[in-house]
Amino acid sequence: MDEKKPRHRLVVFYDGSCESCIRDRARYERWAGDRGHEICWFDITDREEVLLSLGISPQQALQELHVQTAEGEIYSELDAYILLMRRVPRLRPLAMLIGLPLIRPVLSRLYRYWVRSRLEREGRL
Repeated sequence: MDEKKPRHRLVVFYDGSCESCIRDRARYERWAGDRGHEICWFDITDREEVLLSLGISPQQALQELHVQTAEGEIYSELDAYILLMRRVPRLRPLAMLIGLPLIRPVLSRLYRYWVRSRLEREGRL
């Protein structure tokens, strides 16, 4: 008898206090369809102990997206986005694009600038 292989999951550590993060999550779930069930969303708000136990500083978690694979590996920033996007067919080309050597460093700087600006505007940094 064939046993079903468990679905591979990613745990996405997201800022549930961030309106744009909540909208991004909803958009991702809509685009992912059935594959969205493979993702476990973890709100980092007031969860410092959990983050620290995983080796993620709470400040880092606010400033960079983090994901944890089913194997327990943790990826951050663009690596995290790439893993997440690869799971949705319409986002796969974008995942490949942001991983390109010339695009990745520029996009990384823009991403960090945008997140830092948002957190400063909200008085959270």
